[in-house]
Amino acid sequence: MDESLISSKNRFFLGVERSALGRAWRDRLDLAGQARAAAMMQLHGHSDLLARVLSGRGVVPEEAALYLDPSLRQLMPDPSTLVDMDAAAARLAAAIESGETIAIFGDYDVDGACSSALIADFLNAAGTPFLIHIPDRIFEGYGPNVQAIAALAAQGAKLLVTVDCGTTSHQPLAEAGKLGLDVIVLDHHQAPEILPEALIVNPNRQDDLSGLGQLCAAGIVFMTLVATNRVLRAAGFWNPERPEPDLLAGLDLVALATVADVASLTGLNRAFVIKGLALMRGRARPGLRALFDVAGANGPPKAAHLGFLIGPRINAGGRIGDAALGAKLLSLHDEIEVRQIAETLDRLNRERQAIEAGTLEIALVEAMAAGAEAETGAAIVVAGEGWHPGIVGLVASRLKERFRKPAFAFAFDGAMGTGSGRSMAGIDLGKAVRAAVEAGIAIKGGGHAMAAGITLARDRLDDFRAFIDASLQQAFAAARAGEALFIDAALTAAGANPALHTLLESAGPYGAGNPEPVFVFPAHRLVDVMPVGENHLRWRAKAGDGASLEGILFRAVGEPLGEALKAARGESVHLAGTLMLDRWNGRERMQLRLLDLARGEPGRRGG
Repeated sequence: MDESLISSKNRFFLGVERSALGRAWRDRLDLAGQARAAAMMQLHGHSDLLARVLSGRGVVPEEAALYLDPSLRQLMPDPSTLVDMDAAAARLAAAIESGETIAIFGDYDVDGACSSALIADFLNAAGTPFLIHIPDRIFEGYGPNVQAIAALAAQGAKLLVTVDCGTTSHQPLAEAGKLGLDVIVLDHHQAPEILPEALIVNPNRQDDLSGLGQLCAAGIVFMTLVATNRVLRAAGFWNPERPEPDLLAGLDLVALATVADVASLTGLNRAFVIKGLALMRGRARPGLRALFDVAGANGPPKAAHLGFLIGPRINAGGRIGDAALGAKLLSLHDEIEVRQIAETLDRLNRERQAIEAGTLEIALVEAMAAGAEAETGAAIVVAGEGWHPGIVGLVASRLKERFRKPAFAFAFDGAMGTGSGRSMAGIDLGKAVRAAVEAGIAIKGGGHAMAAGITLARDRLDDFRAFIDASLQQAFAAARAGEALFIDAALTAAGANPALHTLLESAGPYGAGNPEPVFVFPAHRLVDVMPVGENHLRWRAKAGDGASLEGILFRAVGEPLGEALKAARGESVHLAGTLMLDRWNGRERMQLRLLDLARGEPGRRGG
């Protein structure tokens, strides 16, 4: 790495203190990080670039080998480290041995669908009768409800297992007890101090010291099945007529849920995703195979496919269609039926995109009118009568990306509304929402640091705006003060080739907690910037040696980066982004997913 690319003043990369998006560019590696990278080069023979990427993700030299080839055996702790795990596994095993009907109550998102399908696969192998209920987002809302639980009890259920929900469901789970159901909660959402009467396996409960709070619900379910299988094996339950299932075959679902739920791709989660992606390449699960096909995924399965192609289609059922479609797709084996469900989810996803686009247009106007672009104000809160409740989380996510602030979007239907929030690094949204509930401002709500759901009365909307702004002000100020685009290295267009892509893939998969490497291409001249459709821009840049680099900037027209790109046509600029391998008609070429740019001239540092 050429140290001349970094200014001595606060280590601004290429001297860029304020880019087109108003950000400083900084080297991802501090002096300690550079020392780690140098040690990895010496000890393991890694290239300078790979060593920098690994060091920038916190990998120390002695752990580099395990990072590049993670082992579940080494990374997954004994499930018994989780509070209530042994009791939950014993109760689930007892239900299986005695042939009780087990009711699975899942959330309506990808994590809930995958978690439900994981348990269904296990119960099918055990020959245990079961029911699956995924609540309707609009008519039932999030989490267990009394009516659904009563219906499951009426169908003969004796054990209720909630997945990706239930940690805060005091009243519905108390009702389940009155109806004679035992309850197991397998969840990962932030938990209150006082828990419902149930066996609750949740690494984010306040008395759990397992250190597994980064797992999604499907990860918790997988560990619960490992513990349950251990009990059944000890009891001699499995035999030649009823063979023990291969639990590792479910890692495709754990991987999908982990990526789609934006769980941190570090440690055990990263191992889950690597092993799960390898399984998906075998195309063994009919539902996933059908969904990959209708989504038009190119090349072998990648984490990006799960996050941007597969996950949204499964979520579309829960957002605007039949919430149970995802769990059905992932647990069925009939080729014709799974193909029909996959095509339905694909159609629903297109409909979701249209609804989202119309709502986002209105939400942007409201946010701008409320001063979303001002430096003051720690959060954006928008609301609309008749907005579809299934897309408010997506709208909040778009607003967060556009204004770089936490954002909430509410869909009101008369006096009541349901909302969803999305946050940025360093700002705990789930904690703030729980505080709003405890303060009596919100009716119910909860979630994670980065995302939260909430139910609110219309006459408390202004109170919520004031409360959330005050609650997040300090954390927002700190996050903004430290905001920068962190650069892994500088490259030239000629250096961006498929061999480099293969090298970078060895340090993946990338996502939350394991950011994709960001590269700067200094002093490349923008030779072409042209519109693609109504909202996108295609661009091409050339280095001094004539080598070229190109990319497409999606949803760019009218956005700050898109306008900056158009204004810089013909000029020398520093381009920052992540690399992707584009496969088309049997050809492979590298493209840059542009994140930012700064003005520059050949041979001159500057922003």
